[in-house]
Amino acid sequence: MSDAKGAGIRSERDSFGAIDVPSEHHWGAQTARSLHLFAIGEEEMPRRIISALALVKRAAAETNAELGLLPKESATLIVKAADEILSGKLADEFPLSVWQTGSGTQSNMNVNEVIASRANEAATGTRGGKSPIHPNDHVNLSQSSNDVFPTAIHIAAVLAISEELLPALKQLQTSVASKAAAWSDIVKIGRTHLQDAVPLTLGQEFGAHASALTANLERISAATAGLHPLALGGTAVGTGLNSHPDFSASAIKKIAAASKQPFVGATDKFAALAGQEPTLQLSATLRTLAATLTKLANDVRWLASGPRAGLGELSIPENEPGSSIMPGKVNPTQAEALTMVCAQVYGLDAAIAFAASQGSFQLNVYKPLIAHDLLLQIRLLADASRSFALHCIDGTEPNRERIGELLNASLMLVTALTPAIGYDKAAEIAKSAHASGATLRETALKLGYVSAEEYDRLVQPAKMTGPQR
Repeated sequence: MSDAKGAGIRSERDSFGAIDVPSEHHWGAQTARSLHLFAIGEEEMPRRIISALALVKRAAAETNAELGLLPKESATLIVKAADEILSGKLADEFPLSVWQTGSGTQSNMNVNEVIASRANEAATGTRGGKSPIHPNDHVNLSQSSNDVFPTAIHIAAVLAISEELLPALKQLQTSVASKAAAWSDIVKIGRTHLQDAVPLTLGQEFGAHASALTANLERISAATAGLHPLALGGTAVGTGLNSHPDFSASAIKKIAAASKQPFVGATDKFAALAGQEPTLQLSATLRTLAATLTKLANDVRWLASGPRAGLGELSIPENEPGSSIMPGKVNPTQAEALTMVCAQVYGLDAAIAFAASQGSFQLNVYKPLIAHDLLLQIRLLADASRSFALHCIDGTEPNRERIGELLNASLMLVTALTPAIGYDKAAEIAKSAHASGATLRETALKLGYVSAEEYDRLVQPAKMTGPQR
């Protein structure tokens, strides 16, 4: 289609009339209007959402053809165009901002228009237009943005969790667990309230982090299962108006097969359109992971603080220069990056929490924000977890000499004397040793509360790392 206004422009129409569209692109009138009306920010609709929408269009076309609602030839054209989107060949055709209509209608129509244009080009050699494939009547058949977009959010999030976050988190958990096993014989001083406490092993300390990560893996898997029910088939308000009674089950079965995920139809389509509780639950679970990762990162950088004026119990990898002015300085940059990601996740979760509350009657109208922020949470946590495993945990080593020095100097070893001499006398030993600068052993013997033989038998840090008779 050419236009008298000059090369590179064609005219497309929607219910508002004609509008100019760049000839080199496949999108149509509604996409062009959205580009003009929603020039807000730099955040474009996530590619995983676009792919999920294409997967829905593919399944819908095949299902509508099987139900006799769409000619098989038309379905074939739609399927081929959707496959091109899924392969990434049409990546430049989806420029719309996240900040658009709350239902995601513009992005749904963006995908509809691109599929229709590509199908029409394949059929006639002419890009754009609405014949033989119409973006609404054929590509969007049996659907509404109101059920398609929340379906796409669920598909995109489930695949992102499966393909990105869970593998990265398992990698980090394995790295931490391997350090816990390797360091099981290293006795060190424990700390509570950032003050000396009783001994434990470095393996026990890192084993706690490994267990916390395992628990997060389980929580995330459980929360992800809440996204398996899909809204597709509810159309505009949940009733399924303008769709075949068998459309939902059949289309979702195809989506499940293509994605290799156990998607099913939502039991209550009205709830699936009106609320976003499953995505909110997943976001809250990701926030919980962020808390676990924050503690891990902070513990590592505290233990590696120094190298001479800090705790210095761990040596972390020296990846890059740490200062533009202080020569030789190396900083815990991986820990800093991970904790910044976690702070961002907390903020994204707060935004999702508010957005999920904005369901008025039959539709939540903050869906693009939820889609963007949820997928950003997943991507950031996956990337940061993998980076922290590769560039920090895997290369971290214990400083045994420093660990032993701090252990033997700790006043809290006196706790081992409490069963024999009582709390008050043990406290007196600790306070006296601290005031005089003498060792616990010297002070205990001076006060006469235990003999040298008794002290050496009772105060053995390695035996203090577990229950004793």
